[in-house]
Parts: sequence; C-alpha cells; structure tokens
Amino acid sequence: MARDYIALSTPRWEEFQEFQRLGLIPKHGDFSPAGVHYPPITNYPDCEPEDAYKDFQEVVPGEFDVYVHIPFCHRRCLFCHYPSHYNCGDEAKDTYLDHLEMEMQNWVRFRGVEQIKSRTILMGGGTPTDLSPKQLERFLTFFTKYVDISRCPQFNWDVDPSTLVGEEGLERLRIIKDFKGDRLTIGVQSLDDKILKKMNRSHNAATAKESIENCLKMGFKVNIEFIYGHPGETLENWQAVLEEACSVGVREIQLYRLKIEPYGDQEGTIKKFSGYHPDELISVEDTIRMKEMSVMILEDHGYTENLRRVFTKSKQDISLYAYNQCCRLRDEVGFGLSAFSSLNDRFMINTPSFEEYYRRTESGLIAANRCLHRNADQQMRWCIILPLKNYFIDKQLFKKMNGVPLETVFQKQFQLLKEYGLATEDDKKFQLTQKGAFYSDELVHLFYEPQHQSFPATDFADGPLNPYCQ
Repeated sequence: MARDYIALSTPRWEEFQEFQRLGLIPKHGDFSPAGVHYPPITNYPDCEPEDAYKDFQEVVPGEFDVYVHIPFCHRRCLFCHYPSHYNCGDEAKDTYLDHLEMEMQNWVRFRGVEQIKSRTILMGGGTPTDLSPKQLERFLTFFTKYVDISRCPQFNWDVDPSTLVGEEGLERLRIIKDFKGDRLTIGVQSLDDKILKKMNRSHNAATAKESIENCLKMGFKVNIEFIYGHPGETLENWQAVLEEACSVGVREIQLYRLKIEPYGDQEGTIKKFSGYHPDELISVEDTIRMKEMSVMILEDHGYTENLRRVFTKSKQDISLYAYNQCCRLRDEVGFGLSAFSSLNDRFMINTPSFEEYYRRTESGLIAANRCLHRNADQQMRWCIILPLKNYFIDKQLFKKMNGVPLETVFQKQFQLLKEYGLATEDDKKFQLTQKGAFYSDELVHLFYEPQHQSFPATDFADGPLNPYCQ
C-alpha cells in the first residue's frame, strides 16, 4: 500500500510552527541560503587587485579546487539570481573565452606558478555546455594548459538537459569525456512540462530524461537537481515528479528551495514576479511539506542525505568539490565573470560586469573586485557555519584553523542545539541530527553577527532560539 506522504508531512509542519514560536524561524517563514559562505557574499567590500591576495598563504602550495563560470544560457530562468547573457551568438562567446584565457594566464603569472594543481574541478554557469562543441574543445584545451588535471579525482560539470541531446549534445559529452570529465549535475528542476514552462526552462520532461539516458550510457556519474516551492507546483505534482526522478537510474538527487530574495550578483526575475503575482506563490506550509515529503520519498527509494540537500545512494557519490570547500574548508579559486574564490582566510568575488571583466583581464589584472579578509571572530564563525550546515564540524580541524578548542567558544549556542534535539556531539565532531538537518539554513544563524542576519529582529518571536538573543 502506497504511503500518504502528504498526511505524513503534518508533524513536520507542526514542528516548524513550534520553532517559529521559539524564535529560530522568522514569523513569515521565509529563509535565506545561509551557510553558503560567511559573512554573506552580498556584503563584501570593494578591493584593489593588488590587495586581494596580499599576504595570502596557501594551505598546500599551488593546490586548489577550481571553479570556472561560463555565463551563457539559452533562456533566463524565472528562479535564477546569477548574471548571464542569453541566446548569444558564437562571436560573443568567443570574446568571453578570449578573456577567460587571459584571466587564467594573468593568475598563474601573478601567483608565480606554471600550473594550478587541481584537487577537484567544477564547471558552472550559466550553462558551460551552452558553448558549441568547437568552443568547448577550445576552452578545455587552454584550461588544461593552466590547470593540471592529471591527479584530479573528480571533474564536475553543471549542465542543461537541452544541450546534451541530438548530435551536438552527444559531441559535447564526448569532448567532456576526452578531457576527463566524469560527473555531471543536470539541471532538470522538474519533470512536469507545465512547471518547466512556468520556470521558462529550455527543455521539457522528455528532453530531460533523454539527456539523463545519454549521460548514463556514456559512463558519467549523474546528479539531477530539482527546485521545490516554485509557482505552479502542488503537493501532488511534486510527489509525482520526485517519484519519477527516483526511477531514472541516477545515484544522486539534489534539491533546492526556491529563493526569492537575490543571493547572487543579479536579481532574479522571480523577485519581480513575486510582487506582480503574489497569489501564485506557494505557501510556506506547502513548501515545508514538500521538503519533508522529499526526505521521506527519497529515503524510501534508497537515497540518504549525505551532504545537505544532496541525497545519494552512497557517500562515494557526493561532490568532492562541495565537500572540500564547505566541509573541509580547503582553498578554492574561481575564474570567470562573478566567480568566487574561497580561501582559508578570505573570500573574493570577480566582477559581474562583462565590460569591467574584459578591461581588467586585458590590463593584466586579476578579475576580483570584492574581497573580505576575515578577522579572527569571522574566521571562527566561518569554520563553524559552513561545515555544521553541510556535514559536521571536525574538532581537530577547527582547533588547527583557530588555535582554540571548539568547546571553548559559542558554548550557549552549541548547548541550545543539543537541548532542542538539533545536534549531537562526541570527542571528534559536532553535527546536526536529522531534525537539525531539516532546519540547517535557519539554525546556523545562531552563529551570525547581528549585522549579517538575513532578516531584521522584528521578524522573529522573542524565544530562546532567537538568533538576535545569542
């Protein structure tokens, strides 16, 4: 007999309301993608190119996780908050690739190395596979000139289904394979054609499934991602979509809650849509029910949440790029428009302006125009927020990076998390319980400075878990 996932989600919704009364969750029920980085990436000051890497010491000389941003898409999706150019011709893309190569050349010269030793790689965007096969091969040829991929255990790509079908799509996959790409995250977002149209996606459900089949046949590890809480979704069609997703043969499924407030360098169309069509937004109750239903459905099909929001058949299926950056806090360098670099003592972001990006790279400069060198307090919070949200805090790593034991800092916050069943602790690590993992976006705000909170104090009930009272 099939389980009634909608009815089974009721206790979680009641629990959610209780945490609102306790002050952990804002009264309006909205959220922000906390724990992506700390302080939030929208709060970083401008910097001069010569100051970005001043006094920087790599943990392992010359060794980084590497990100490259390709800011082109066929369409602008309703939910996207990142800058991109849409439906561009080859000339515009070639110009960007010219300057991306300049940036990489400038960077290795600036750092005094011949090549970057890559731990892992992620190609993102935009849509990296929006490049033509010829451009894709050209890009990877110069990329591998500056980045040593010989010992890279995982080469990840964020891709769009519509670019992976037909003869051109298969050719792109062959090129990625030739350059040792082995793991693809396909932005399926939904398997309901009406929802995909509402999202302004460039594919339908049939194309998404064809792209998945093509990738699996060619031997790629495949992760498919979905958005819940999007206008047009219902509890019933969300359940149908997720159950169908569990049947396509992938070992990893990733979920995102719709984000209305901008968190990147471009305000998404969803922000204006929410103002013009507030009646079409999904209620907080239904969104939370969708999230709880997701956990149950995926667990019933053999998937476990091994990284936050990421459900896999095995721990070996997770993104090592995400694990290294958010859990092990390793040095990561980003190239391309609006790309970020997450380093052991600072965070920097490249300019989101094509014009400025081209001007900087032509002048022999690095492309970062914003940078935050974390002070000791911010560093300590960063070393708690990222790993706690995404996996667990390694006590030995925390002490190594901060010089003090974890047990000596933020004792009130850690005690509250344990008291309310949100976290557990042993001599090696501090980690969230299954209940805590559900509220990871909210509870890490207990470690935020007041000026970096996502919502004003008036949005929270006056309870023991109010983030402003810690």
